[in-house]
Amino acid sequence: MEKVLTLYSGPQCHLCEQAKALLYPVLHEEGWQLHEVNIATDEQLQSLYGIRIPVVVTPDGREKGWPFSAGQVRRLLNIHNNY
Repeated sequence: MEKVLTLYSGPQCHLCEQAKALLYPVLHEEGWQLHEVNIATDEQLQSLYGIRIPVVVTPDGREKGWPFSAGQVRRLLNIHNNY
């Protein structure tokens, strides 16, 4: 399974910018990539994540909504690595 963490975000979302600033160093250290998805153009994603963004999702579907810490993201990634 690929090591790509998905970030659901939106336009002009200051919390999303904070999340990316936290995520990039952690993902770099762990050898993961970030795939950002802007929910603004997809009604289904808006209904799922609209009031919850930013939300990160692992390749196996586990989610963590904001606020999250670097430690929580590391644990999420390491749990994925152990599957």
